[in-house]
Amino acid sequence: MNNAREIKVIIVDDSAVVRQVMEQVLSRDPEIRVIAHAMDPIFAQEKMKKEWPDVILLDVEMPRMDGITFLRKIMAEHPTPVIICSSLTEKGAETTMQALAAGAFAIFTKPSLGVKNYLVDASMDLVAAVRAAAGARVAKIPPQAALARPPKKLTADAVLAPGFEAMAVTTERFTAIGTSTGGTQALEFVLSSLPRTCPGLVVVQHMPEKFTAAFAQRLDRICEIEVREARTGDRVIPGRAIIAPGGQHLVVKRSGAQYVVEVVAAPPVNRHCPSVDVLFRSCAKYAGRNVVGVIMTGMGDDGARGLLEMHQAGARTIAQDEESCVVFGMPKEAIKLGAADRVVPLSAIPDLIAR
Repeated sequence: MNNAREIKVIIVDDSAVVRQVMEQVLSRDPEIRVIAHAMDPIFAQEKMKKEWPDVILLDVEMPRMDGITFLRKIMAEHPTPVIICSSLTEKGAETTMQALAAGAFAIFTKPSLGVKNYLVDASMDLVAAVRAAAGARVAKIPPQAALARPPKKLTADAVLAPGFEAMAVTTERFTAIGTSTGGTQALEFVLSSLPRTCPGLVVVQHMPEKFTAAFAQRLDRICEIEVREARTGDRVIPGRAIIAPGGQHLVVKRSGAQYVVEVVAAPPVNRHCPSVDVLFRSCAKYAGRNVVGVIMTGMGDDGARGLLEMHQAGARTIAQDEESCVVFGMPKEAIKLGAADRVVPLSAIPDLIAR
């Protein structure tokens, strides 16, 4: 073991296969140690009395006590980063929204069938999520361990060619937001703080297919503005926020005197679909000075280059500051590139958008 801080993990899942494969995957990282696993929260509580973990991997549907109840108990008594392991179903999506509202750090999805092979294939994502969760407690992400070679990292070129076609400044203004880990809570704060008279918004939140619909519906219930999952042809209008659907990219285009969105089926960019870089590039290309770009909490660098393109096209650009981020990854990379005109706390973002 190096001098780097050890990350202690407990796995709580009623599937023995899932527990076994997750432990095997995480054990490949020399800085992660699985200190225990349990088939339900009751067993987990006993084991956590002996040694408290830095990160908890938690299933939702389990015997004796469900994951949401356990999560709420943890967050009330001993707040700890919790990664919810949820199935890719509409029912699972609604439950996961409850978990995020209760303070879960992130979602890690698993299919109903072929779980073992999926977990092995998604091992890099699982390790990255655990590292980000552990790092969030100290506002820093530990350096990535040397693992398997990652898949080819595509850029926004895979979806939309670079270049500018923006019109001159018009009265049709809007805001583009990109976020990832920690973004569900950050977006809830921002969108629920906005008046119905605010400029239109287009949003990419890294989230799996089926989950974004439930997320948008939840936000629509609690916000004064309208919030909807994007459909091709939706207009970007004041008082409306359009959320990119999981598994598809979102681009903004000009249609006469209006801005509309298009949902695009294309490969992941920066290993994400939807990608913030794709949205931001479309804003730079078609909106130029008529848009404000905001990059918020999230791990990785998706959106950093896109925000720079927006900045170069004349857009006003904002990055969330380190202190208010759950994970200071995406904003940090954008700031390093010189893409952000302003670096502000989360609390300041709604007012900047509304103005």
